[in-house]
Amino acid sequence: MRILTTIVALSLISAGPALAAEAWQQEIATGLGKPGTEMPGGVYRVGLPRTDLKVMLDGVEIKPSLALGSWLAFKPMGNEVTVIGDLVLTEEEVNPVLKRLEEGGVEITALHNHLLRASPATMYMHVHGHGAPTKLATTLKEALGASKTPFGAETAGIPADAATQAATTGSANQQVDLDTAAIDQALGRKGKINGGVYQVSVPRSEMPKDSGMEVPDAMGSAIAINFQPTGSGKAAITGDFVLTADEVNPVIQALHAHGIEVTALHNHMLADEPRLFFMHFWANDDTGKLAAGLRAALDHVKVAKG
Repeated sequence: MRILTTIVALSLISAGPALAAEAWQQEIATGLGKPGTEMPGGVYRVGLPRTDLKVMLDGVEIKPSLALGSWLAFKPMGNEVTVIGDLVLTEEEVNPVLKRLEEGGVEITALHNHLLRASPATMYMHVHGHGAPTKLATTLKEALGASKTPFGAETAGIPADAATQAATTGSANQQVDLDTAAIDQALGRKGKINGGVYQVSVPRSEMPKDSGMEVPDAMGSAIAINFQPTGSGKAAITGDFVLTADEVNPVIQALHAHGIEVTALHNHMLADEPRLFFMHFWANDDTGKLAAGLRAALDHVKVAKG
């Protein structure tokens, strides 16, 4: 354990000032065996992309940064911390992971698919916990030990999603075979390149709460839109819209009108205010057509000004 603590501490120092963790962040990094990233809103976020999986959908090999990014986001609450996360699991991993989380007092707030027809099928387990940083991190590490989730060097440099990517540097040197300027113009937001995927994060106009705690974008409250190039001006898209009840069906209609498939509709939290629904989607088509469809859907959502 002493060696692991030293390695984690050195990695935090070498990463630069942005990762100069406070004591509770160091406890989490040590307990998980992997450091995270300081995010806006006082959040410490650890990305755990499933780089070990080869998932195919409609002939497209899904990149980890498109739809296979597990993550855990921690926020201090008094002398303890709250964690919210999303774990990407294969079907056989679900119950072993769930059992250990239950034993450690971490709640399951949702379990569902995000994609249809994917092979192998992946499930998404949303979690919520509160307690001492070391205890939470140890429980989560042991639970994920019942899966094949990578914790080592193979995950380095691949943040979980747009929220994590937004806090990192160096994306300017990455390239992707997409007209990203056209996507930015269509969506009214500037995205980031992450692991061969163009990711756009769109915050809602109001800050949601869960059990009375504010849930910043880095804890999963922002709309996520991801583009993976598939050649000849086309892209595979997925992500999730974060919606209030009155927005759900107008967004469904807008997506369907532009050939975008709705693949799931569900909750991610149990005590959220306002009550939020997460709508996942999929298409592989002309990038401009898809960007226009996504913008048409966004026009039905109360989003923050860009």
